[in-house]
Amino acid sequence: MAATLASSILGFGREVVNARSFGTHVEMDAFLAAATIPTILFGVFNGALVSALVPVFSEYVARGDEESAWRLGSTVFNVLLVALSALAVAGWCLAPAYVPVIARGFTGDELATTVEMTRWLMPSVVATSLAGVVTAMLNARHRFSSSAVQGIAINFVTIAVTLALSARIGIYALVLGTALGLTAQLVVQLPAAIRYKMLRPVIDIYHPGFSKIWSMLGPIVVGSAAGQLAIFFDRNFASTLTPGYISGMNYATKLVGFPQQIFAAAIATVIFPLLASQFASANKPGIRRSLVMGLRLVNFITIPSVCALIALARPMVATLFERGEFRETATDLCSGLLPYAASGLVGLAACIVLTRCCFACKETRWTVAISVFTVVLNVALSLAWLGPLGARGLLLANSVSQWVQALLLFALVWRLANGLDWKTIVWSGARICVCAGIMMSALFWINALGAHVEHDLASRAWYLIGELAIGAFVFVGAARLFGVEELAIASRMILAKFETGVPSPPEYREAPIA
Repeated sequence: MAATLASSILGFGREVVNARSFGTHVEMDAFLAAATIPTILFGVFNGALVSALVPVFSEYVARGDEESAWRLGSTVFNVLLVALSALAVAGWCLAPAYVPVIARGFTGDELATTVEMTRWLMPSVVATSLAGVVTAMLNARHRFSSSAVQGIAINFVTIAVTLALSARIGIYALVLGTALGLTAQLVVQLPAAIRYKMLRPVIDIYHPGFSKIWSMLGPIVVGSAAGQLAIFFDRNFASTLTPGYISGMNYATKLVGFPQQIFAAAIATVIFPLLASQFASANKPGIRRSLVMGLRLVNFITIPSVCALIALARPMVATLFERGEFRETATDLCSGLLPYAASGLVGLAACIVLTRCCFACKETRWTVAISVFTVVLNVALSLAWLGPLGARGLLLANSVSQWVQALLLFALVWRLANGLDWKTIVWSGARICVCAGIMMSALFWINALGAHVEHDLASRAWYLIGELAIGAFVFVGAARLFGVEELAIASRMILAKFETGVPSPPEYREAPIA
């Protein structure tokens, strides 16, 4: 838990360093476009490999067939090493062909820079995916330490290289730091893998477990790829806008993702094994109760988070990012985008819980179909709103599609669980909205007072902390006044998570690139 928290803080610190060094300049836009392919492959392979390899690998370990387990893990590792090395070489050679598709609005030097950055990042695809395999094998043996610190390694190396070399080589310091950081996530896990003799020079494609993984991997990869394609289309469309919007959207999205990564992932971690065991015992009433509780907790955490992100958009952006190359104009840009990005947070967090329920019930076909439909809807809305709303339209399209996906998944889970207590969810959400609305009104009132805040970091930080503290006090007070049960339940579950040391699932780690 300490490693997970440190990784989250360092990951956000990486964004602060990037903002200070490069702001929303055109070079930062080029880096984010160049990182699109590695980011997508990270999201697809890392989560999919863990989801497919862990149950099959664990099956061999549980029945005491250690030799078959290690032979299977080594086969997957070595096959990926060969295949992805070839993919990286092809990606390096073909970069001039596919980068203009990703960044179709870039021309001249900006396009050439993006191609060069993409080539620098291609080898990291190999390290990222192999790290996912090692993580899966270590987690299957209940070895979490090495996999937990890989997030620290990624962010620490990236920050250190960026700070050390940005004055000499500019944006390429971030490119180099990212490539080395992604390699570090594999390096920090190798000692444990070698110590437990997990990796061997063997490729056994006729291993029965290999075919099991292959059959499971298909739908998981399709679903993961569908979700990751949203990144591609966002940057493809945003590349046609004024320089700076790709960077601005990235900073706004990272701010919104912070509460989702910490809290929604924690809730999903707690209820997923419970849902799986209840499905295995055909306990559908138990599934219904657990899922309703999970959704109520998601609402309790994300609804006030959305209100705070909207009400404190400018103070947050100014405090966290406005220094160095990130100037006041960049603050105006990002704070204007933040409300549109935040509006989908509740739907996004609900999707995490609902998707885990579908997987617990072994329903993958319709889950993947819904993911694909959501991407199509996202692209259609982005095309419709890009002209009149620009980057705000792209973020709004993301938010609307996340809400639609949540509703469709809710309908799917309704069928799987033979109904859900939707009235409890709606009534609970309504009370939380009232409390969050009271908090939001208090924050807007404080901002309307027009208090003068110095532009140094300490003054801004104290002012923001004070606003957050007042907002939290108002929300908790209103929650107690209106009898919001989730206040006590959330406190107990968070404490239980820390006490039992339940690790956050690797598939919810933030993509370490951009």
